Amino acid sequence: MTATFIKLIAVVSMFIDHTGQFIPNTPEYLRYIGRTAAPIFIYFVGIGYRKTSDKKKYMLRLYVASIVMAFINLIINSFYSDSGNFITNNFFATLFLTVVCIHILEKRKMKLYVYFVLWQIISTFLCILFSEIIVIIYRGDYSFYSAIFGNLLFVEGGIFFVIFGVLLYWSKNKVTLSLTFIMFSLFIYLAYSKWGGKMDPSSWLLFPFADYQWIMITSLPLLLLYNGKRGTGLKYFFYFFYPIHIIIFYFIGENLR
Repeated sequence: MTATFIKLIAVVSMFIDHTGQFIPNTPEYLRYIGRTAAPIFIYFVGIGYRKTSDKKKYMLRLYVASIVMAFINLIINSFYSDSGNFITNNFFATLFLTVVCIHILEKRKMKLYVYFVLWQIISTFLCILFSEIIVIIYRGDYSFYSAIFGNLLFVEGGIFFVIFGVLLYWSKNKVTLSLTFIMFSLFIYLAYSKWGGKMDPSSWLLFPFADYQWIMITSLPLLLLYNGKRGTGLKYFFYFFYPIHIIIFYFIGENLR
């Protein structure tokens, strides 16, 4: 299977997932089906970084996409703040930070490690400051500031999704890819069973997903069928489809409530 074909399968999975997320009274198994999508996009953003001729431009494009998505969410949430149903979806930010971490690790420069850690500390403080103290639109808007400042803690999927993306990038063959997937899915299952789903901040930060997140292992067979070919590309289709379908689903869901 080509990269394009597998990503189109991920788009279908994501579409089903967001149907369950935004449309009221839909069965929960739609969210189960949606677990296939995220690992595929995480895996192929690493492939894209490896194969691109301009890595900085690639990272910039992901960052711009995450900023645009953040402002789309902010605008919609500001108009519908009374409903309490806020959009926090911004997987572009997760993909951007995954690529940034890969880039820093490939450079193998101590000063980059230090700068990154320091920036994560500073950006965490800034996210808390603007979300809880200097409130512009509504309290707790961590996803918006996480995209703006490039913060790992408050990104969609959490820090573990970024770590997972880095591990997938370094999985050079099907054996290591399979081991990475199996071990990470098992870790997510066991860790969530023990620490997830609680109200304390550490649980919310480390496990910002449902207890069935481990079902993402269903995307492994698709990635094992990847033949190393790009396919037709459709690069900008994926950049546009993500925000457009979320906006449509959100408004449909609000009108059905």
